[in-house]
Amino acid sequence: MTLREMHRGQRGEIVAITVQGELGLRLREMGLTRGTVFRVEGRAPLYDPVMIKVAGQTLTLRNNEADYIEVKLLADD
Repeated sequence: MTLREMHRGQRGEIVAITVQGELGLRLREMGLTRGTVFRVEGRAPLYDPVMIKVAGQTLTLRNNEADYIEVKLLADD
């Protein structure tokens, strides 16, 4: 599943970043690497962008960026 497919309140762990080049580097520099746990905090009214909470930071990603982030869902706390 990709980050784009997740819903508000769901937790996930990054399995892979499937894009290379500048975008892949930028995602990794933001701390989005394999094993990173995050929570979907919300979405804009038209579902783009998606807001996530990761390592105490809030990030927003466009859906076309979230498509490159493969995740596995985690159980809620």
